[in-house]
Amino acid sequence: MSSERRTLGAAERARYHRHLLLPGFGEEGQLRLLEARVLVVGAGGLGCPASQYLVAAGVGTLGLADGDRVELSNLQRQILYGPADVGRPKVEVACERLRAINPDVVLEPFAERVTAANALELVSRYDVVVDGSDNFPTRYLLNDACVLLGKPLVYGAIFRFDGQASVFDSRRGPCYRCLHAQPPGPGEAPSCSEAGVLGVLPGLVGLVQATEALKLVAGLGEPLVGRLVHYDALGLRVAEFVLPKDPDCPACGERATIRDLREAEALCTGEMETMLPETTVEELEKRRRGGEELLLVDVREPQEYAIASIEGALLVPLGALASRLDELAAWKDRPIVVHCHHGGRSARAVELLAQRGFTRVENLKGGIDAWSLAIDPSVPRY
Repeated sequence: MSSERRTLGAAERARYHRHLLLPGFGEEGQLRLLEARVLVVGAGGLGCPASQYLVAAGVGTLGLADGDRVELSNLQRQILYGPADVGRPKVEVACERLRAINPDVVLEPFAERVTAANALELVSRYDVVVDGSDNFPTRYLLNDACVLLGKPLVYGAIFRFDGQASVFDSRRGPCYRCLHAQPPGPGEAPSCSEAGVLGVLPGLVGLVQATEALKLVAGLGEPLVGRLVHYDALGLRVAEFVLPKDPDCPACGERATIRDLREAEALCTGEMETMLPETTVEELEKRRRGGEELLLVDVREPQEYAIASIEGALLVPLGALASRLDELAAWKDRPIVVHCHHGGRSARAVELLAQRGFTRVENLKGGIDAWSLAIDPSVPRY
């Protein structure tokens, strides 16, 4: 973003006229936007509103990375999509909608998940990264890639009725690992698909992210570096917290140890941990059809069980498992298969049961969602 820039054309002056009137912004600020390259990772609840406003504001190039397809459950909050889009790649639909908002913006779609193999190359192409992801492996990968490349990361997260946002820029403040050095264990932090989220909440947080990205590329105001804003939708309260830089941070500290994104990704996904005994939904179905006597334990919450369940499963929520072991005593040396939504909480349950002397416990890989996809489509997905 050099100081020698072209002048705005007549159509651009008309389109961005309200920006040009802003004190401290003007033509210089708009030209900065037009020359900027912003990457939005995740075309979901946060990425939809953030990308819409970035495109409308005139960010010159917008990258959009997401490997998912539109699902019916997305439509409650992911406002770029409609019923006719179900089943289509999100980035494909999103780019169609964004191009209609501002055809002058260059859109660069990436219909793929961000991984250790592509994160550095992807992030290196852009000036600012907006994190609209919904999982910890991606969140930590983006942070570590941005630290290694010296890029600012605009962070946002939502949970039920609460949201938060910040800007992590290790060149002048803390990074995400200064706040949370390591990801939570399996099942410790349920996703929106497990805990729910108020439909308008990602819109609010996504707009804060878009605002911060615009401030960063236009050189405006005071970015949320070293500060975290928390929004309570039910109480309509906003709180701000100061985030200090951690000198012992493994990513940006004085003796940083993270230099290999593949290792960081393995830590986030648990691939470096001891493998738990597990079975697939196909194997479970074959065993049940073959008449094997086994106990299927569902460790989700009652409200999830009310939405979808596998026939014959015993509901014992993870939080109550330790106090209900007597109910499972007869199965201490017999086969037990534990499942949750995707496999995270059930992994913790398997560990707990093994520690309490249960000898033949397995985790159901992919949980009830995999069961619905591969075995019984009549079981609702959520």
